[in-house]
Amino acid sequence: MPSATTVHHSRTLVIGSGLAGLYFALEVAERGPVTVLTKHRRESSNTNWAQGGISAVFSGDDSIAKHAEDTLRVGAGLCDRAMVEHAVKLGPRLVRRLVNHYGVHFDTVGDEENAPFVLGREGGHSRRRVVHHRDTTGAEIQRALVAAAAAHPNITLIEHYTVIDLLSWAKVDGSKGCFGVYALDNRSGQVEAFVAPVTVLATGGAGRVYRYTSNPDVATGDGVAMAYRIGAPVANLEFMQFHPTCLYHPEANTFLISEALRGEGGILRRRGGADLMKDRHPMGSLAPRDVVAREIDAELKRSGERCVFLDMTHLDGDFLQERFPAIFQRCMDLGIDMREEPIPVVPAAHYMCGGVVVDHQGRTAIPGLMAIGEVAMSGLHGACRLASNSLLEAVVLADGAASACDDFGRGPPSRVDPWNEGAAVPSDEAVMVTANWEEVRALMWNFVGIVRSDKRLERALRRIEMISEEIVEYYWRFLVTRDIVELRNISLCGHLIIECARRRQESRGLHYTLDYPETKAELARDTVIDKSCGPET
Repeated sequence: MPSATTVHHSRTLVIGSGLAGLYFALEVAERGPVTVLTKHRRESSNTNWAQGGISAVFSGDDSIAKHAEDTLRVGAGLCDRAMVEHAVKLGPRLVRRLVNHYGVHFDTVGDEENAPFVLGREGGHSRRRVVHHRDTTGAEIQRALVAAAAAHPNITLIEHYTVIDLLSWAKVDGSKGCFGVYALDNRSGQVEAFVAPVTVLATGGAGRVYRYTSNPDVATGDGVAMAYRIGAPVANLEFMQFHPTCLYHPEANTFLISEALRGEGGILRRRGGADLMKDRHPMGSLAPRDVVAREIDAELKRSGERCVFLDMTHLDGDFLQERFPAIFQRCMDLGIDMREEPIPVVPAAHYMCGGVVVDHQGRTAIPGLMAIGEVAMSGLHGACRLASNSLLEAVVLADGAASACDDFGRGPPSRVDPWNEGAAVPSDEAVMVTANWEEVRALMWNFVGIVRSDKRLERALRRIEMISEEIVEYYWRFLVTRDIVELRNISLCGHLIIECARRRQESRGLHYTLDYPETKAELARDTVIDKSCGPET
């Protein structure tokens, strides 16, 4: 018999403690109790690692129309124009709210109240519009929102809980909904239930599906996998953005070298010093990320080199130290003085442009389930994300979800079935988790990376199907742990990425395939799959 399961109730349940999750929680907390679950520490999120900033129009030579135009151009024909216009219009007001209401400190010209922001420029932007806090913007946003949430009496932040699956209800007429989650207490090993009329996925991305990534360890695609398992459509997962410039060093394989360095004049060079992007794109080293990543990938394959180089040596050394203190210090710690020598860089998996399909207010197709931030596919990014539009999307969707959630989560009352461990026993084969984890990440990097082909995708599909069968057997045989939950999720996300990539028989944005190198106007549509037409779980 299954043992009794502890059940926790709240008005709203949030999974994830980055910008999207915390901003949403703060905006709805006055209406009733909010529970925020995070599988590591409250500071552990993709937001905390964001260096560049948040894009919004504040300059006199800029406009909402120009920001929208840049977003649409980089999105390669797949952006939802209405969502783009909605987001860039809201951007300035929400940035001001982060500052004035939640105490985020962005760099300004002078210290007086309402001083103008110092604006950076990144790849694909035609104007300076990146609001930032030096080169640690995400950490500053995380600091302010964690402090605000921790101080709010209606918000409960619970750390070290790994969500296993969403709780769902279904009726004979086919209708269904979500009313919470089963979650594992990582420290005690107990599974508990968290129940709420509205569950909000703010789980971030899936960079850890790939061997080389800029993402932290928590980015294992949990939200996409869980939403798919209960029937929510997911879309455009073939568009994984590879950041062109991660630091190439054996002691820093996940350290990002912000695009803002190129925005301030950094030049990508081959080992001999030649300008890598000269004559390759009108914007040179500031070309959109998909273009730059492919050029670097092609150069490394052509030359046999392990990295290319980002040259900042022609810029003022004092400026580099002041503008990029964290990057400067990290490089110095590793013996690289960017004032005197170029920085070795390589591409790495960075941002998931697809995700769980949502509307402009974060509502999924499942009543009671919302998704906001990187886990969501809102239509803002299309086939390639414009730099620093990620934090913009996170706060825009969080703001919209906060205004819409009251009318979205009312479903039939449902009791919580006790968590049933069945005949599961403690694992004595942890090596299998490690081996499968490494194999998934290797096959995704080798066969579903920056450049793809039908042959590579078919090989990846065969291997992921075999690995998934082993993982499912392991999952049901042994007691759940955070490691097996994350492995189950990255294998499913990898499978979904492969399926989406196989269905897009053209090259567009971040998806480039040798078998279909041209972009086809008739294929300018989203790749949408759900359990009725996608892989089994």
